[in-house]
Amino acid sequence: MNIQIIGTKKCRETQKAERFFKERRIQFHFRDLTEKGLAKGELDNITRVIPLDDLIDRESKRFNDRGMQYKVFDIEEELLSDPLLLKTPIVRNERLVTVGYKPEVWKEWLKD
Repeated sequence: MNIQIIGTKKCRETQKAERFFKERRIQFHFRDLTEKGLAKGELDNITRVIPLDDLIDRESKRFNDRGMQYKVFDIEEELLSDPLLLKTPIVRNERLVTVGYKPEVWKEWLKD
């Protein structure tokens, strides 16, 4: 199992995801989006499982501060240039991906 958690240190949902794996003594790699965004290839791998439209956080302060609800934009381009627009946490296990806090899905991963 190769778990990667992508999010920010301040995000409550990301903190809960980290706690879920720590409590089960499962090692994971944490990627802080405030330090480094996603590469195009990584985003492409994620969008094979999760639709691009489901990755952008339209409820976020960042989205509203940039006035994006009034703009026409390319979602992929925006997510690559401003990774803080991503919904978090994004949790990856090889080719499996979830967005948000999904302990029920992660428990299924642990069974396999």
